[in-house]
Amino acid sequence: MFLIKPIFRLENILKKVALLFFIGFTTSYAQQVNTISLTEAIKIARQNNRNILRSNLEISLSEENIKENKELRLPEVELNGMYSRITNLTEFKGGFLKDKEVIHTIPEIYEVGTSIKMPIYVGNKINNAIKIASQESKIALIKKEKTENDIQLEVIGTYLGIYKMMELQKIIDENIREEQNRLKEVQSLQKHGTVTKNEVIRAELQLSDRELNALTNSKNIKIALHDFKTLLQFPEDQEIAIDTTSHLDEMQNIDQYDSYKSHALQNEEMRISGQEVEIKKTELNLVKGNYYPSIHFFGNYGLNYPNYKFFPPDPYLYSMGQIGIAASFDLSGLYKNRTKVQIADTKIKWQEMQSAIVKDKIQDELYRNHAEYQEILEKFRVVDKALELASENYRIVKLKYFNQLVLVTEMVDADNALLQAKFNKISTRIDAAMKHYELLHTAGMLKEEFKIQ
Repeated sequence: MFLIKPIFRLENILKKVALLFFIGFTTSYAQQVNTISLTEAIKIARQNNRNILRSNLEISLSEENIKENKELRLPEVELNGMYSRITNLTEFKGGFLKDKEVIHTIPEIYEVGTSIKMPIYVGNKINNAIKIASQESKIALIKKEKTENDIQLEVIGTYLGIYKMMELQKIIDENIREEQNRLKEVQSLQKHGTVTKNEVIRAELQLSDRELNALTNSKNIKIALHDFKTLLQFPEDQEIAIDTTSHLDEMQNIDQYDSYKSHALQNEEMRISGQEVEIKKTELNLVKGNYYPSIHFFGNYGLNYPNYKFFPPDPYLYSMGQIGIAASFDLSGLYKNRTKVQIADTKIKWQEMQSAIVKDKIQDELYRNHAEYQEILEKFRVVDKALELASENYRIVKLKYFNQLVLVTEMVDADNALLQAKFNKISTRIDAAMKHYELLHTAGMLKEEFKIQ
């Protein structure tokens, strides 16, 4: 008994140690943060985003639609059978229900047969239906490409938005440390009686304001990261962060507007619009097919009992087949189809007008992005100079403040100006990168920028 208890205690201790180790390992694993670069984020989104996956399904559906329309050329084969019982035949020879005579019939009837029908010519409708399905399949492919580029731009926008907020957080945190040191210095000056209590309160208010800004910005970063995880289809409990160690490419040059315009007129929206015009033209040809006759090959073969080709019927099983060509022509189509043709022709004109509207929209958007990008590039020199001036102004005002030559309000103004100048510099760089990607997106060149296959 005295030997068993220590053993049980030792086993319990080992179990607890193992449990704590497992919990610690699990917690460490759960808290692991994945740092993602912009290129990696785009690659993940192209693989996981539900909008892109839905586009793949639409492509599959369009391909099946082509196969379905091609199957219209195949023969239609039917197998049919029938079994029934009939009554005797009653004939009234003296008028309505008078002088009836009952003729006994063979009560059982059954038939088994097969038939085949295959189109030979139906006004070229089948070929036009296949052509429309092929054109719709091309649109599905272009729409997938557009969806990928739209998601890619959304990933870039979210990524750079988080990047900007994180850079702002660095600036605010740095400013908070500066404000904390200043508060200590002001409190020390108050103890020596060189500044008033109001100076201390003002420094405390400034520090509180910065801390509130830090809390708000931190919350916004968390919300943006959550949106980013949804965009990449990451689990909600997965911790991620963006890679801020790599610096943004310095955007200094911009090509001429015409070089972007030549690409923009071939972007996804323009190609979709062009294909839709072609579909409307094919639909017109499809409607015109109603003016032509339909010719089919047909055949049938069946077993029947009894033989009602004669009367009274013979009680014998017989077979008979038929093969030939059937033609039909809808005469009403000569006057009814005219309105359908006019409608189809009007739809072509409407679609061509819509294509022209899309072209104007793309050109306006491209011009605006090009002009705004050029404007942001021109701001670089201004914000850099502003930061130099704000830094020098802050240094001078700070020196004067601690020598009691300026009021605390001037110190706060200088501090705010410096904070704004620091943020303007990094913000302008990030805005330039974003506008550059928006310009490439409008021109249909965004995919080439990251060389994603």
